[in-house]
Amino acid sequence: MSRLSACLAAATLVVLLAAAPAQACRLALVLALDVSSSVDVEEHALQIEGLASALEDPEVMEAILLPGGPVAIAVFEWSGRDRQSLVADWAMLRSPTDIFALTARIRGSQRSHAEYPTALGHAMAYAGRLFARGPDCENRTVDVSGDGANNDGYEPFHAYRVFDFEDITVNALVVGGPRRPALIRYFQTLVIRGDAAFTEVADGYADFERAMRRKLLREIRPPMVVGALE
Repeated sequence: MSRLSACLAAATLVVLLAAAPAQACRLALVLALDVSSSVDVEEHALQIEGLASALEDPEVMEAILLPGGPVAIAVFEWSGRDRQSLVADWAMLRSPTDIFALTARIRGSQRSHAEYPTALGHAMAYAGRLFARGPDCENRTVDVSGDGANNDGYEPFHAYRVFDFEDITVNALVVGGPRRPALIRYFQTLVIRGDAAFTEVADGYADFERAMRRKLLREIRPPMVVGALE
């Protein structure tokens, strides 16, 4: 092969590689954890361990690593106005190693706040800002957990109007179970957002891992394989 032919072949290969589509991110998922004053030390520990263990569940890991593009996850804690703290910045999960690195960061985090009220609207605004600098994924979802209604600052619907929540689904994990029907209704009517949005319920923080596992499977699995969840 002549030097000219070799150069042309190399240039063609570069063009073909550049033109090959990258594997798209299929889901950007923001996990928002309640650390307001209603969450005590033990409950916070159950929440952190519950989230990490749910992400390590074999079925959840299998769902994350399904073909069709990786899942990106970011995690933050929220309480009062301007009291949001990033636990884990955007991580693209392409392998079990990526998932375990994320859960290690979650378990190794220190509680950011403990003495502030419940500012759900401000939490959603923070989530909106995370998406604004996040990866370009086919779907975008906020997974917000909480054990109380907003009592500080504006309501979530205000954040949805001000920030770009177009095509963003907001799901909720309500801690308190059937003993708190008014709280469940609050999240169902004023917090969740999107045609496919839903509310999951945990009986208490001891039940957080089970509820989070169920919720993650519903959010991450393609609709045709969700089926009946335990």
